[in-house]
Amino acid sequence: MSLSVQIMDEMKTAMRAKDTVALEALRAIKSEILLAQTATGSKEEITQDDEVKLLQRLVKTRKESARIFTEQNRMDLAEPELAQIAVIEKFLPAQLSEAEVEAVIAKIIAETGASGIASMGKVMGLAAAQLGGTAEGKTISTIVKKLLV
Repeated sequence: MSLSVQIMDEMKTAMRAKDTVALEALRAIKSEILLAQTATGSKEEITQDDEVKLLQRLVKTRKESARIFTEQNRMDLAEPELAQIAVIEKFLPAQLSEAEVEAVIAKIIAETGASGIASMGKVMGLAAAQLGGTAEGKTISTIVKKLLV
């Protein structure tokens, strides 16, 4: 089942339950999917990798907003953002723990023979391709820096 179909089903459920926070998050996902489809100029579905990237971008922006609202002691604005993150994350693949990500990156470094921070770009590219949507880019970057220093 495609992400668009899943979103529509969840939207119907949220409407019936009068869950405004979930509905707002689902509408944001639907909007981003439509924007991504029209950006390519085709009526075809976007790829699953693009869907994961889209969802990760939505989560990242909401985390950043929640962080800013929390710093400004605006919990009334931060809480809906955090609730929307939970709704969006239901559609993302299961995230790996830092230890699992570190093991994958250590394997990539061993296979490529990378050493020093100059090799970071090569390792990041391979790690991002291999880990796909199962780890955040920031987490990958932090672990690569730690292992290459």
